[in-house]
Amino acid sequence: MKNTVFNIQSTEDFNTTALQVFKHQFANNKVYRSFCDLIYVHPSDIHTVEQIPFLPIQFFKTRDVLSSTDEIQETFTSSGTTGSTTSKHLVTDLSWYETSYLKGFEHFYGNIEDYVVLALLPNYLERKGSSLIYMVDDLIKRSKHSESGFYLNNLDQLAQKLTQLDSQGKKVLLIGVSFALLDLVEQYNFNLSNTIIMETGGMKGRRKELIRHELHAILSDGFGVNEIHSEYGMTELLSQGYSKGNGLFNCPPWMQILTRDPEDALTILPKEKSGGINVIDLANYNSCSFIATQDLGKVYDNNSFEIIGRFDNSDIRGCNLMVL
Repeated sequence: MKNTVFNIQSTEDFNTTALQVFKHQFANNKVYRSFCDLIYVHPSDIHTVEQIPFLPIQFFKTRDVLSSTDEIQETFTSSGTTGSTTSKHLVTDLSWYETSYLKGFEHFYGNIEDYVVLALLPNYLERKGSSLIYMVDDLIKRSKHSESGFYLNNLDQLAQKLTQLDSQGKKVLLIGVSFALLDLVEQYNFNLSNTIIMETGGMKGRRKELIRHELHAILSDGFGVNEIHSEYGMTELLSQGYSKGNGLFNCPPWMQILTRDPEDALTILPKEKSGGINVIDLANYNSCSFIATQDLGKVYDNNSFEIIGRFDNSDIRGCNLMVL
């Protein structure tokens, strides 16, 4: 199935594979099967991707969401706030994740070996179990450039390295959490021409939250670049969407975004309508590929999407079964 998932070439391929994955997970994932049973959905009822039930993401906080009986190779955890329950993603086969992020990056940006990868992810480095750190650490190793590496709080060294590499004409990817990138441009001014700036979102309580347009305007000005790139991923997924500017994300061929009605979680909305973000991530073959997130967004006719906010607990409707 891995070969099938990562060689999807068309919408028809995606839809056929998604229905196969749904049947597999209905049969092998106890948590997902129970959810489907509670809303009276059976594979015999499902004929299109839009009819597939999406598991509320909160189940990853309270249940072991697995479609495999193999041994757990890695447990990825969300950051969470102090005292809150964190999500855990049990991964039985890391090769699914590695294939997904490597092929996903190549799909949008080309060979990772062509880039010097600089990572400014202090809050992720300070804890264990981050799927983002796992991915970026592997990208750094595969970049084949000795200059690639992580930076915690040594902004002086990073600023010097960034300016030096860019002036040498090397292709650089600087990937960082929003608050750390803001710290960097507040202390230094750049005029970069060979560097991709990619933010992974999140102030994590370190700064006042900014709307995307405001954040990207500050970063664009500070780094001297026309566009700020973004990565859309989460602990519960094994695939990422990427934006090359304007906050519009695209998915690799094995991932798709749908929106659901905020007042009726089981109803999928047409394109161009704002709603809750549902993610189909076929790389999640061994856990659950159909996840209803707490993000709000909109999907466009070309299948690009944007994130426009998040639900708070009072906004969630039609998902009462998540507490069971």
